[in-house]
Amino acid sequence: MRIRGQIGPWPVDLSIELEAAEWAQLAGVVHMPEGAASAPTQATRSAPVVQSDDALAAAKRLLQAEGPLNGPQLLERLETLGGSTAGGKRLLFRLRHAAGVKVDSVADAPLYRWVGPEGAL
Repeated sequence: MRIRGQIGPWPVDLSIELEAAEWAQLAGVVHMPEGAASAPTQATRSAPVVQSDDALAAAKRLLQAEGPLNGPQLLERLETLGGSTAGGKRLLFRLRHAAGVKVDSVADAPLYRWVGPEGAL
């Protein structure tokens, strides 16, 4: 298997060689669905996840109710709202750019605060 590309300004040319037993072991770990090609010709992408504005409004209400929270604390709470770590990270990104939310840089982690008008979510 050969992988060619670029990481930033640096070219990448990587060759990976596996013995037949290693390919068999890898095939036991990776489960391909029935009828799938053994060697896909194009990289497949999943459909983008769209979060509703209701989730963002709930995240704003949480921040307003909890008061200032640092990034890791807020992410922990948003994971529940978003349904996963990735969903929590998307909500955290949306909050960072949302009206009524102020993000201050502090020593260890960003501090998220609700500064919008009361009830304006």
